[in-house]
Amino acid sequence: MTHRAGDSTLSGGDALQPTPLEPGVGITQQPVGTVSLDDTLAAIRSGPHGPRIAAVFDFGGTVVHGFNPPALPGRVLRRRSSERTLAAELLGGIRGARSEGEYERFLQQIMYSWAGVPEDELKSLGEQVFQRTVYGHLYPEAWRLVREHEAAGHTIVLVSSLTRYQVQPVADELGIPHVLCTAMAVQDGVLTGHVEGKPLWRNGKADAVRRFASAHDIDLEHSWVYADSAADLPLLQLGGQHIAVNPDPRVVLEAAEKDWPVLHFRPRRSPNAADYARTLAGFTGLLGGALFGVAAKAHTKERRRMADSMMTYAADSTLRGTGVRVRVAGAEYTRAPRPAVFIFNHQSQFDIVVLAEVLGTGFTGIAKKEITKNPVFGPLMRFVEVTFIDRANSIAAKAALEPVVETLRGGLSVVIAPEGTRSLTPSVGPFKKGAFHIAIQAGVPVIPVVIRNAGEIAWRNSAIVRKGVVDVAVLAPIDVSGWNPAEMDADVERVRQLFVETLLHWPELT
Repeated sequence: MTHRAGDSTLSGGDALQPTPLEPGVGITQQPVGTVSLDDTLAAIRSGPHGPRIAAVFDFGGTVVHGFNPPALPGRVLRRRSSERTLAAELLGGIRGARSEGEYERFLQQIMYSWAGVPEDELKSLGEQVFQRTVYGHLYPEAWRLVREHEAAGHTIVLVSSLTRYQVQPVADELGIPHVLCTAMAVQDGVLTGHVEGKPLWRNGKADAVRRFASAHDIDLEHSWVYADSAADLPLLQLGGQHIAVNPDPRVVLEAAEKDWPVLHFRPRRSPNAADYARTLAGFTGLLGGALFGVAAKAHTKERRRMADSMMTYAADSTLRGTGVRVRVAGAEYTRAPRPAVFIFNHQSQFDIVVLAEVLGTGFTGIAKKEITKNPVFGPLMRFVEVTFIDRANSIAAKAALEPVVETLRGGLSVVIAPEGTRSLTPSVGPFKKGAFHIAIQAGVPVIPVVIRNAGEIAWRNSAIVRKGVVDVAVLAPIDVSGWNPAEMDADVERVRQLFVETLLHWPELT
């Protein structure tokens, strides 16, 4: 199930394109004006740089995929809404209004039900809604665009007709510093039930961007604007680079008439019946493969050989059951040098299966103590001699890592996620230093393993697996023997940037 560099079935260009969630579907004719994401990224890189150039992103349909939210609870009779109602309203609005009447109804609903609600409560609920649901509907393509504009030194702006309580968590996750949205009036920390100023709907959104541009000395004629709906046509017409993203029919006509580039992002759908069946098949394959792997080497009575066999068969059976393929660039670094500390960016529970498929045998890992409570992964990870650490107790965690150095010196490689936890998006979080300290003490190199699309296969907070492709780039070993353990912040950050750069500019399969 793994395609490695050199496979004749893949071309270099294939690795650079966004990976389809459902590979094998016939290619359809793209509308006139459609451009690829890679061409757009190249245009950003070759265009003017600096903070006077803005990159303005509309919110719903452009950065976040529109989705059908749960039905709102019935109208509440009291002024103060329940937390459940507030959360449903925050989520419901994110779908995005497609008409003035629909937007008016949204405003009237929140003005009525949010009156008297503490602003801090709405901020907290907005973050919870994002972490529970909205994160899964963020477009990774939008993440790549934001990162490319950031690298070009552009001023990045997220604009929306919604409220800050819905938009700010997304901006924070994507690292977008400027947010323009409909402001709700607040008095003494409590919402009054009125809009402060004009709502950012249609022309109001474009006017807000003009005011921002004037205040920040932005050159709009050379700036980039991304939007999707007819209501955003005044916004799209502002920039010198008009990009229609997943355009509705009216915008398709406008883009064709004015020769605007059109980008199509893959929809972020909720799991369907086939996904649940696929997940069940994968889970069955995981258990069956693990048992078969152990039985295949039981006659050796060598735990390490049984553990290696278990991981190999379990990973392969899981991939076959779920219909997930793994493509690898830099496969030569997975086998040599060994032992090594392999570090990876962590976005999905499925990363474990991917790593077992890519690295094969001769490795173990480090995981959080909470996994020991998992009735499936807990026993399996104990069998392969994973070291469990208590992240809440730094002293105990450091003590638990000491035997890992001996594990490496004994010839067994170790896999560690230096972020310490799974991320919600492709963003690479700050790296902890434990993996690098271990490598220095053991005298082994650090080998980065960059994983792309695993968060699309299985969302961070979900065990449901979707069919698709996971790309893995194994980078060249990093010699850390000359690092000063007391002063390695800059060294660690350089390694983290390798992950960011690789995710932005994926290597070709050669």
